[in-house]
Amino acid sequence: MYKVGGVVLAASASADEDKPRTALSVDELSLYTPPPQKIQRVQPERGQVEESVAALRKLAEPYATWCQGVYGTVKPKVDSTVQFGQNSYVYLKNPPPEFYPRAGVIGLAGILGLFLGRGSRLKKVIYPTGLMAVAASMYYPQEVLTVAKNTGDTVYDLALQAYVAVEKLIKGKPASKKDRAEKSSSGETKA
Repeated sequence: MYKVGGVVLAASASADEDKPRTALSVDELSLYTPPPQKIQRVQPERGQVEESVAALRKLAEPYATWCQGVYGTVKPKVDSTVQFGQNSYVYLKNPPPEFYPRAGVIGLAGILGLFLGRGSRLKKVIYPTGLMAVAASMYYPQEVLTVAKNTGDTVYDLALQAYVAVEKLIKGKPASKKDRAEKSSSGETKA
């Protein structure tokens, strides 16, 4: 093959050099341009198995979404619990020298509370818990203050939620600040 001025001349391998040479353009050679293909993708019809699997997926989708949400909520809590367990293991493996006597005094206070709390169920809960808290506050005052503050905040939040729930049950809908202001102002004018 010889390329001359944008035209390709094809030479034959035969001994006949008398035949005229055929001129081909670059676009006509299959080496340079692939033949146009007309391929159409045809979707196969959905069979009974595919229909059943699709229906099963639609039924299972809400449950799978719920499970993913629960997993996302529970996983951090489980991870923090595992981390707490590992930290506790390391701490108890190499405790400070005064740890065991302190733990003994706090435990003895709890046992004393169980002994003194005989009788009602309320005493069985309050005495051991209270005596252990008093014993722990002697050894760990800063930690007890932190726990007391967090417990106080939690109790306040729970009491507020209970108040709102009771208010909804009694009135049917929660009273807004505007409604309360109108009631208080109308109550003052009637008096």
